[in-house]
Amino acid sequence: MTDMTEGHIYKAFDTELRELKEKLLYEGGLVEKAIHNAIDALLERRSEIAEKVIEEDDIINAKEVEIDEFCLKLLALRQPAARDLRFITTAIKINYDLERIGDLAVNVCERVIELNREPQLKPYIDIPTMAGHVKLMLKESLDAFVKEDVDLALKVTRQDEHVDQLLDQIFRELLTYMVQDMKTIARATRLLFISKYLERMADHAVNIAELVIFMVEGKIIRHLKAPREE
Repeated sequence: MTDMTEGHIYKAFDTELRELKEKLLYEGGLVEKAIHNAIDALLERRSEIAEKVIEEDDIINAKEVEIDEFCLKLLALRQPAARDLRFITTAIKINYDLERIGDLAVNVCERVIELNREPQLKPYIDIPTMAGHVKLMLKESLDAFVKEDVDLALKVTRQDEHVDQLLDQIFRELLTYMVQDMKTIARATRLLFISKYLERMADHAVNIAELVIFMVEGKIIRHLKAPREE
């Protein structure tokens, strides 16, 4: 194989890797929009927004399949090694996490539609705050992926504690409603489900951040306690 031919192959492969990154970022944008709209549907009590999120989940699912097929093609045709192999395998796993977050946004919307059929139980304060944390974690985990920024990825892993604390706070408040008035149980349970879906979204954002660290440094930090922020 001539040097010119090798150079052409490497250039084509680099182009394909950039394309893969762009595909993932596009999917990430769709997922961020789904989270945003799901919470808007809750706050504005607009079931039509929730229904649209549910319908558009097919687009996220199709993108996941497209990215998976693209990754498998790269593995088969390019037979990457070392860092490039880590990049592609990381992309496959990030793709899965993004699709799962999209599914969880659909779950939120299903509960929102149910809630909107009844009077609002309480002002929504902590759930939008929790959603804000989740959206930031997702954005920063994808930014860390693009920039190959380990420090930013570690920051995302630390933020998960805030989401867990909010989940506990929401649970305690909703439990009080249920104990005081049994008629609130159905609505409170649906709100608790929504907060749990958001907490699981945050877990997937942490997964993405941990995958970035593996991609850049080859270190697996899952199940290890993240260092405390000074």
